[in-house]
Amino acid sequence: MKKSRTLLIPFTLLLLFLTACNDNNSSTTSNTNAGEPKTASVKTGVKPEPDAEVAVIETADYGRIVIELYPNIAPQMVERFKKLIGEKFYDGTAIHRVDLQLGIIQGGDPNTKENNVAAYGMGNSPYPNVPAEFSDIPYERGTLGAARTQDVNGANCQWFITLKKQPAFDKKYTVFGRVIDGIKNAEVIMGAPTVAGTPRPSDKVVIKSVTLQPRASFPAQ
Repeated sequence: MKKSRTLLIPFTLLLLFLTACNDNNSSTTSNTNAGEPKTASVKTGVKPEPDAEVAVIETADYGRIVIELYPNIAPQMVERFKKLIGEKFYDGTAIHRVDLQLGIIQGGDPNTKENNVAAYGMGNSPYPNVPAEFSDIPYERGTLGAARTQDVNGANCQWFITLKKQPAFDKKYTVFGRVIDGIKNAEVIMGAPTVAGTPRPSDKVVIKSVTLQPRASFPAQ
């Protein structure tokens, strides 16, 4: 039985769960809570240096979101993200979680290409997990983070964008980019109506494509 990958986030004395990707095999999944690392080293004092390429997310109904990537901060997560983009892994997926109170949107799950909403947030790529690459870059408006399991080394394919400061995430989830264009489009998505009692948008927020384009084509905002 597969277990969902989750982001464990303390928030007003509660544990909030952001679902992410599943483990690639049952043995790894079954051992998720046995002897897993609870902490990871944090890279400090390093200024983010944008990659030569940006990720351009084109949605079906909400316009474009452009993200610069930080390979000097999170080289393995950036490499994974770019690899999956090159394979068109994200094309046709959907933003499956929005939370106006926390200020987040989350996507990257291949299960969202289908109509089985019970499986949303539990999808994975065919590749191994990406180790933690934590840094002291704060989660604030426009930060791109890697969703993960309870294991700090449990990131894989899903990602989230914070639309306001979220210090509960700082040094606990890999930061690997920042929105440089289309932040208002992301905020509109965050405020989309949801199915009662869930963070899932009532109307599917489809990502038509994610492509890599030259960073020079998108001046800093």
